[in-house]
Amino acid sequence: MNEKVNAFKVTDRQTFIQFLDLLRQDFLENSESWESKTIPDFLEALGAYTEDIQGYYDNMKLDVNADTANWSTFADIFKGAKIYE
Repeated sequence: MNEKVNAFKVTDRQTFIQFLDLLRQDFLENSESWESKTIPDFLEALGAYTEDIQGYYDNMKLDVNADTANWSTFADIFKGAKIYE
């Protein structure tokens, strides 16, 4: 994963917009590292990762409740969907 994308901190709507641009750039430059290469496949992975993200937070011992929506969680979902099969 592009380290810029991985390290980018999303805290609000404006930083989420910047994150999406970084994610787009990462796909254009590193599409071989993405599991999903089409919009339908990416959307499927996005839905599946959204369902599973609480397990990720629990396994990483992060005190995050995925049922409480925030911009950072949305970014984590997109990052996860990039590599989710």
